[in-house]
Amino acid sequence: MRSVWRGAISFGLVTIGVRLYTATEEHDFRFHQVHREDGGRIRYKRVCQVCGEEVAYADIAKGYELDDGRVVVMDSEDFDKLPINTDHAIDVLEFVPVDEVDPIYFQKSYYLEPDKAATRPYVLLRTALERSGQLAVVKITIRQRETLAMLRAREDLLVMHTMLWPDEVRKPDFEFLDSDVEVRPQELKMASSLVDSMAGSFDPGDFSDDYTVAMQKLIEAKAEGAELPEQPEAEEAGEVIDLMTALERSVEQAKSARGGKSAARKPAAKKASSSSSSASGSSSRKAPAKKKAKPA
Repeated sequence: MRSVWRGAISFGLVTIGVRLYTATEEHDFRFHQVHREDGGRIRYKRVCQVCGEEVAYADIAKGYELDDGRVVVMDSEDFDKLPINTDHAIDVLEFVPVDEVDPIYFQKSYYLEPDKAATRPYVLLRTALERSGQLAVVKITIRQRETLAMLRAREDLLVMHTMLWPDEVRKPDFEFLDSDVEVRPQELKMASSLVDSMAGSFDPGDFSDDYTVAMQKLIEAKAEGAELPEQPEAEEAGEVIDLMTALERSVEQAKSARGGKSAARKPAAKKASSSSSSASGSSSRKAPAKKKAKPA
């Protein structure tokens, strides 16, 4: 990985030299615009709307349009005069409990690597955050843009999450929020039962990116001139049922699915033991007969 920023964490009177690395990457398919007839790439020219001339990249500046239509042209020298701290520093402002920070504010994640001479204070701060269950609220300037961020400990590393400012989070304005919606106790009880029956431990590895797999197969088939994979037919919506019935059937299906997973794991246990495992194996074969059939 290549670092995108280098500076230091200012932690009281302690300075910790660090390098910043982008922690995530998207595995998305990047398509180009091409001419349908011959596959040639479509290129765009930078043309001035006033004079109609093509403009070289070196002659392009940034402009901000005011409400009255005037355009303020900004050069790199203007940005250098911004009255903010552009030093390569991550200033720790305060420490807050993890559960007080709404994830809606999180923007982008970075790994922090310590300089060789800063390893000890780096580990000290990381360990302090681990033991306290706190996050460090910091400010950092990246590419001349000051932003709020959070530092946290993760797998022997310090990770930084840049954050949105409060006025950058939209306030929800939906009509239903002003209405008084009544939830019946039996519906709430059944919904809670559905949550319990589907509860598990989060492991990102349990989930797969079906879109990426399908798109890769489609592209490979097109490239080889092979038969294209067909999209599976959508299941029929079926009968219209009330909320309570839908919840009850959902609980039955969730329990049935969990039962299937448990039965699938029993053969492995069967090899590990002798008589006791054969008894459990016979009971697992009888179990499906007791389950209710899934609704159409």
